[in-house]
Amino acid sequence: MTQDELQALRSDFPILAEKVYGKDLIYLDNAATTQKPRCVVEKMADAYYRYNANIHRGVHRLSQVATEANEQARDEAARFLHAGHRHEIIFTRGATEAINLVAFSYGEAFCHEGDEVVVTVMEHHSNLVPWQMLCERKGMKLRVAPMNEAGELDLPALYALLNERTRMVAVAHVSNVLGTVNPVREIIAKAHARGIPVLVDGAQSAPHMEVDVEALDADFYVFSGHKVYGPTGIGVLYGKERWLDAMPPYQGGGEMVGTVTFERTTYNELPFKFEAGTPDYIGSVALAEALRYVQRIWLTRIAAHEDALLRHATRRLLEVDGIRLIGTAREKGAVVSFLVGSIHPYDLGMLLDKQGVAVRTGHHCAQPLVDSLGIPGTVRASFALYNTMDEVDRFVEAVKRAAAMLQ
Repeated sequence: MTQDELQALRSDFPILAEKVYGKDLIYLDNAATTQKPRCVVEKMADAYYRYNANIHRGVHRLSQVATEANEQARDEAARFLHAGHRHEIIFTRGATEAINLVAFSYGEAFCHEGDEVVVTVMEHHSNLVPWQMLCERKGMKLRVAPMNEAGELDLPALYALLNERTRMVAVAHVSNVLGTVNPVREIIAKAHARGIPVLVDGAQSAPHMEVDVEALDADFYVFSGHKVYGPTGIGVLYGKERWLDAMPPYQGGGEMVGTVTFERTTYNELPFKFEAGTPDYIGSVALAEALRYVQRIWLTRIAAHEDALLRHATRRLLEVDGIRLIGTAREKGAVVSFLVGSIHPYDLGMLLDKQGVAVRTGHHCAQPLVDSLGIPGTVRASFALYNTMDEVDRFVEAVKRAAAMLQ
């Protein structure tokens, strides 16, 4: 990506021109949420102003237009993930709700006392707590796959956990703390050899790399709209038709039904069986616009640009006295987590903020991972398509200044 292209792209994001404490904003908290391009915000306004009406149920023109826009958004999400069928795309409130949906509905259909679920030590709470809740509800056991000192999964140990009682493997595609890119295609193949389905948490992969759920052979794949330049409160669950057909509804209400009597209710077909109530049809339309936006830029170009930022940031951070990088896997996404000497990450993050640099501090909703490392948390800088090399340099200089003050 040339400098001219990058500057033109940055103009799509008005917030990047904001000042923080009189300093130019350097936004490096993209793993938590990305900023939104004008086209996404304008798409939301256009939908509200021109065709806002409840979908699927109205015969009037506005409802028909809104329904068509929502279903076109489903088609866009299916193309984005290379899904085989549009009805395998379920709109949710985000990756968290998508995982909860699978943990509950798949658990109700296929899990029993004494069964097991395998997760990894690096999972976000969203891909841990729902499985814990399933295990508590059903009398099951949660098994945890370890990692090595570089932050890479111990694959032989993971595969040793798989047995005849394993009902699900749930794994992050990319760690939100370590940046580790996990070999999910291999993990899926090993699990499938034993007849075990796999859920992939794609919250940190969908914004940064091309995802082909059919090539991966993932049974379930989830991501959140707000991490891929879309609005908050919308996300996607991809599920193979054979699983979704066999799973009971997650919630009851309007739209997810076929017929309703006081004696018995039948359920709608896919995907509507899992979309009870009025959906966020404005959010789905805006999410589709965000997906089109990143595909216009090309995900391969985004990945190459972010990898260059990551490598530059890693080299520059090694100049900082007392730096400790957390997560040094060979395959990494656009995330660098670190500590400096004995400085608490919160204190360092506060001083970075005063210099206009937005980073994340703490355990990043992965407390078991952080606890396993014996640290209080990390400072995390995460990169996106609009970040620049100059921002990386200014970020590192800000870390040096903050560290000098605190040491």
